[in-house]
Amino acid sequence: MEGQLDYGLAFIAGLLGSGHCVGMCGSLVSAFFVRLGDAGKGWAPVVAYHGTRIFMYTLVGLIAAALGLALVSTGIIGKAQAVLQILAGTVVILLGLDILGWLPMRLPAIGLPAGIARRIFSNAGKRGPIWGAMTGGMMNGLMPCALTLAMAVKATAAPHPVAGAGLMLAFGLGTLPSMIFVSVVFGRLGARLRGVLLKAAAVVVIALGVATILQGARFFEVMLRLPNW
Repeated sequence: MEGQLDYGLAFIAGLLGSGHCVGMCGSLVSAFFVRLGDAGKGWAPVVAYHGTRIFMYTLVGLIAAALGLALVSTGIIGKAQAVLQILAGTVVILLGLDILGWLPMRLPAIGLPAGIARRIFSNAGKRGPIWGAMTGGMMNGLMPCALTLAMAVKATAAPHPVAGAGLMLAFGLGTLPSMIFVSVVFGRLGARLRGVLLKAAAVVVIALGVATILQGARFFEVMLRLPNW
C-alpha cells in the first residue's frame, strides 16, 4: 500500500509540476517541433520525443535504486536501509523547501549542464524527425530540475530497482499531458499559475520526503529489535 501511495504521489508531483515543465522546457520543445516543420507533424515524432524523455526518467530511477541497494549491501551503511531512507527523505524535503524558496540559500542544480543540453537539443532536429525527437527527449530528461532530482533521490530508497524505475515512470507520466500539448498550453498558462502549480508540486515532494523518513524510522525500529544489530 505504501508503494502504491508513493507511485500516486510521484504521479501527482509530475502532474502539478507540469506547469514548471512548461515554463522551463516549453519554449525548447515548441521551438524543436517548429524547426522540424512538416517532418515533425503527426504522432510519431511526439511519441519518440516524450517516450524517450520518460524512458530517461525511468532509467534514472532504476540506476538510483540500484545504487541505493548497492550502498546498503556493501556494508557501508551496514544493515541500516532505514538510515538510507531517512537520509533520502531528508534530502527530498530539502529539495521541496528549495523549490518553495524557503531555504537561506539555493541548492546546486545536478544534471547535464543546461548549456550543453540546450546546444545538443537545438541541433537534434538535424538528425531527422524520429532520431532527432529521441535525442531531444533524451536531453530534456537529463536537464537539471529540482523536481526530477527529488524523485531520483526518493528512488534511492526503493526496495528494488524496478520499484525505483516505477516511481520515476509514474512521475514522468504525470508530466505527459501538458508536455504533449505544450504548444497550446505554453501560450495560455501564465507565469503566476505556473508558480502556484510548482509550489503545490513542492508540497507533494515534501510529503514524499516525510513518508520516506517515516518508512525509514519504522524499519529502523524493527532492526533495533533484531539480534546482533
